[in-house]
Amino acid sequence: MKVLPFKIPKPENNALIFQEDIEVVFYDKLHQHDEIQISFIEKGNGTLIVGDKISSYSKNDIFIIGSNLPHAFKSDKNTDEVSKMMSLFFTESSFGDSFFKLNELLEIKHFFSKSLQGLAINTNKNEIITKFFKLKEASELERFILFLEILKTALNAKSEPLSTFIYKKKYSDIEGKRMRNVFDFTIENANHKISLDDIANVANMTKNAFCKYFKKRTNKTYVSFLTELRIENACKLLVRNNDFSISEIAYKSGFQNVSNFNRKFKEVKKTTPSKYRNN
Repeated sequence: MKVLPFKIPKPENNALIFQEDIEVVFYDKLHQHDEIQISFIEKGNGTLIVGDKISSYSKNDIFIIGSNLPHAFKSDKNTDEVSKMMSLFFTESSFGDSFFKLNELLEIKHFFSKSLQGLAINTNKNEIITKFFKLKEASELERFILFLEILKTALNAKSEPLSTFIYKKKYSDIEGKRMRNVFDFTIENANHKISLDDIANVANMTKNAFCKYFKKRTNKTYVSFLTELRIENACKLLVRNNDFSISEIAYKSGFQNVSNFNRKFKEVKKTTPSKYRNN
């Protein structure tokens, strides 16, 4: 299966796609697709990569991922628990080029510009989740009405961007496979030492060429990306493993010394590891 671009399976004559994923591990390869995606995490935990930003996902999270925004859901692998996610897929022109330009829908049009960087919904979540559960048994007409209600509720909710940078070009197959390999290798080996020579070899590029290539497509250096990934992994350990000391978590996350871990953690999370754990 090609990773980038990625095509959403679409039933014939359906402009709106409802999909339910029930897996131990979600489809975790970096990919992008034309459709905007609204997803509700019914069950599961893991790492979410969207554009240039790394975060976590867990039960009852709701995300909006814009058209062609590269993303990947990396389920935590240290569990046998099944993960569940419900998603809606659509484009701005799914119902015709003029549909969302109708006066009756002008208030929803702002949704599309907000979705470009992706969104994590922070309020009105119970209302949206209730509608998602109704989608499972709804008729095609009822599903369309629920979709419009979800759009309106999400637009009026408080949210935060999932990415700070938009790479507007579509990845070619070659670029997609290269970036997939880079992200997969980094995620699998983040707790070990990774040099720029190591990751450049994964990308089959020289070190200097890779650094420029990665920065252009993510608006951040590879070292920054790796640090943020390690910090995100450390956050999970801080929350779930009270038996581990701060220094143990630092080393388990891939940092070579505790002072550097504390400094980088505060830069990324704006608080100390101890305060993060207590909160």
